[in-house]
Amino acid sequence: MSEKWNIGDKVKIVKTEPEKAVLVALVKSDQTEAQVMEYLDELAFLTLTAGALVSKIFIQKMAHPDSRTFIGSGKAIEIAQYVEEHEIALVIFDDDLSGKQTTALEEIMKVKIVDRSTLILDIFANNAKTAQAKTQVELAQMQYMLPRLRGLWTHLERQRGGIGMRGPGEKEIETDRRIVRDRISALKEKLEKIDQQSQTQRKNRGELIRVSLVGYTNVGKSTLMNELSKSEVLAENKLFATLDTTVRKVVLDQMPFLLSDTVGFIRKLPHHLIESFKSTLDEVRESDLLIHVIDISHPQHEDQMQVVTKTLKEIGAGDIPVLYVFNKMDAFRKNIFDPFLTEEEKIALEEEFIDKKSKLVSSASVFVSAIEREAIDIFRTKLVSLVAALYLERYPHKKDFW
Repeated sequence: MSEKWNIGDKVKIVKTEPEKAVLVALVKSDQTEAQVMEYLDELAFLTLTAGALVSKIFIQKMAHPDSRTFIGSGKAIEIAQYVEEHEIALVIFDDDLSGKQTTALEEIMKVKIVDRSTLILDIFANNAKTAQAKTQVELAQMQYMLPRLRGLWTHLERQRGGIGMRGPGEKEIETDRRIVRDRISALKEKLEKIDQQSQTQRKNRGELIRVSLVGYTNVGKSTLMNELSKSEVLAENKLFATLDTTVRKVVLDQMPFLLSDTVGFIRKLPHHLIESFKSTLDEVRESDLLIHVIDISHPQHEDQMQVVTKTLKEIGAGDIPVLYVFNKMDAFRKNIFDPFLTEEEKIALEEEFIDKKSKLVSSASVFVSAIEREAIDIFRTKLVSLVAALYLERYPHKKDFW
């Protein structure tokens, strides 16, 4: 990592080391340790995406979180000792903390305390490029901070830098609750204006069928977008690489339609973030067809599918027709197949697996590897067929045209 500083006419590059972090989670009475480890794997990926390195993971079993320190006081002291001995920069909790809990933990551990929502908001703040995305993220940050103000502006002062510190800016440091509420109102008004412009743009797109790529974050939506539209949409092995909705006109077999790539979903996505991104998610709600992309190589892909399905229902897109695309078949084979299996055994196992997964979904499905272009032709054929059926349903008088 490096930061550039302008000194006169010269640019000085200052190299900075990644922050070291420890992760903390509770195994509550309604959870298993295996579930919590899955959440922590995702939290570790979030931490890496934000630019920090995970040094150690702490887990504690408690029926309910402690009202003052979230974890037990003994565990808090244990973490504080580790933090001091290993020069840890921040401690990241897998659940949301109250302002009171954050203050108490900072007093004990003497480092930055970041919860899951703050970490996700930080990643969004870092990845937001357009005015709309920046406004949406700032609104979510402000709404999340409001009940946690305490002495929070000192905690968020940019002079401290690092993960969790990308707050709305220096001008807000001395802000009180009243001014924060005024800022929230102003941001909402700004988003309404942006949303009106977006609605006008969508109306101007004519009679074309709209298709949206949806799915858990980092499942390969942008790679598929690039494959179908031959455009250069950012595709990285990071969470939330895509924040701004990208819309491209695609023509397959002389069948035109609009294709959108949208922000990925995730477990425990902050409520305020969903609220703030509603205008962006209008692209999904107004779609005629959804392409639900699934990372078939991920051990928890079925849970991820449920998260996406639940989120789609929450935003009012639960009744839109879906084409399920099980992606990363190349990675699936590497993870699953024993090297001592014969080719015939591998084919038989794969066919059995595909049959089982196909029965999980209620509509059309296809198994591909977007990065290897495997079965892309089959995917295109199914997509064209579904789009053609939608055109025929909507414009039956134009069937000869389409």
